[in-house]
Amino acid sequence: MLTIRPRPVPAQLENALLTAGFSALHARLYAARGIADPQELEYELKHLLPFSQLKNAAEMGARLADAIAAGQRMLIVGDYDCDGATATALGMRGLAAFGAVVDFIVPNRFEYGYGLTPEIVALAAERHPNIIITVDNGIASHAGVEAARALGIEVLITDHHLPADTLPDALIVNPNQPECAFPSKNLAGVGVMFYVLMALRAELRSRGAFAGKTEPNLAQWLDIVALGTVADVVKLDANNRILVEQGLKRMRAGRAAPGIMALFSAAGRFHARASCFDLGFALGPRLNAAGRLDDMSFGINTLLAASEEAALPLARELDQLNRARRDIEQGMRAEAELALASVAVDDSFSIALYNPDWHQGVVGIVASRMKDRFHRPTIVFANGNGDEIKGSGRSIPGLHLRDALDLVSKRHPHLIRKFGGHAMAAGLSLNVRDFAEFKAAFESVCRELLNEGDLSRIIETDGELPPDAFVLATAEGLESQVWGQGFPAPVFQGQFRVLEQRIVGEKHSKLKLATKSGIAVEAMQFNYCEPIPKDITAVYKINVNEFRGERMLQLQLELSRPFNQQDECSL
Repeated sequence: MLTIRPRPVPAQLENALLTAGFSALHARLYAARGIADPQELEYELKHLLPFSQLKNAAEMGARLADAIAAGQRMLIVGDYDCDGATATALGMRGLAAFGAVVDFIVPNRFEYGYGLTPEIVALAAERHPNIIITVDNGIASHAGVEAARALGIEVLITDHHLPADTLPDALIVNPNQPECAFPSKNLAGVGVMFYVLMALRAELRSRGAFAGKTEPNLAQWLDIVALGTVADVVKLDANNRILVEQGLKRMRAGRAAPGIMALFSAAGRFHARASCFDLGFALGPRLNAAGRLDDMSFGINTLLAASEEAALPLARELDQLNRARRDIEQGMRAEAELALASVAVDDSFSIALYNPDWHQGVVGIVASRMKDRFHRPTIVFANGNGDEIKGSGRSIPGLHLRDALDLVSKRHPHLIRKFGGHAMAAGLSLNVRDFAEFKAAFESVCRELLNEGDLSRIIETDGELPPDAFVLATAEGLESQVWGQGFPAPVFQGQFRVLEQRIVGEKHSKLKLATKSGIAVEAMQFNYCEPIPKDITAVYKINVNEFRGERMLQLQLELSRPFNQQDECSL
């Protein structure tokens, strides 16, 4: 069942924003997203939360300063997604700028899996590090920390994932660890690494390490922070929006890392108009493709390239990997939909799928697509090593996925070998013979934690767009702002008459619409080629369409359906 409804707009917040000078449209949009103070929309770096509030950040800064002074060798152990890649690249650039002897390794997901495992520690030991620094992983790596200690290697953990009941015996910086008072629990892994560098710089400054020389400017790496933050789909709270906005400014000014500039070029996007959409749907997927199909070291080396000339061939290869990923994904989606065609999904509270022929690196994307289509918590599995299968899950509002897996694990201790993640996404592994039992256990937990209402998909809109807002300037203004998880981009609802329609690219509908006030506007409905009725209610975003140097307003229809009186009353 699908319900379309306008977002509630608290009148008190809206009036406060109007009094502060915001336009009626912007006051409505921001009030609907809970903005109570205009300062929450001021994205200067001075408004960042201080690192002093992040538990153990100052202590880690001091430990890293000691290691730099002693010339100790550091080795970053990263993760194979975009957040892990950007966190690794940031750590490499930042620590080296502060004088550290630093290198990195990143686990190949197909050989080693996720996190600081004893196997990864053994591989790391071949580099003879004094210190291992984890980024975007480590909070559940008890065995890996012990293996490192046995080899005389110290471990420093920087992570943002939710911890288990016990923590590894190491110095940990993670806003989600117990007794951490940091107000923003939504830092991505790359954000945590940025805060550690803030603490390190402050410690080195207090020691006089920059006397007589230029102090490294941390802002020069905010483009990397922004990319990892948006791509990891963490909540864009006020603190994260500052990090992202400042990173976008660097991209638009042409001052981003050469690898990021090369990714813009390979994706056919314009860095001068960089947006969150570019990071989440153009650059992020290309970087992620390395970890999904090959080796994320390739992506990290793109971000570390010294020049755009050196980065461009790497970025083009990432683009080819992303094209291959899309082809694999399309085949897996078709097979998943076929498997579900004979299942009464409407009678289930969850979806769990396994196919021995599926690609381990793409299961998370397929899980996301199935979750979007059926609005059920979804976990998709593929073969791992030996008798192991590895799953990636995506959830819906109302179900905290990591907590649900924790409940399954506690009730069935033999089922899940390991798991971890967030509220909306998680990963796990289990024995192939236990898949059917896990599927039943997961369904049982979902039935307990969800109700029937949670299984109804709800699309929240920002109501009707005023007639005078159907202009290019509105689209340009909204497109340039920071939107994302927890701070969604504006979506509007309205009644239109279809003046023209045709199919382009064999699967997309290109339309000319007329608003209720008679304004003609171009529109696209992607991946939809069925005939569209003459009068429709549409849910849409407003975009800038650039073609042959001309920029114009274009609506992007999220869905369309025949207009009826009930729709008109709900606007």
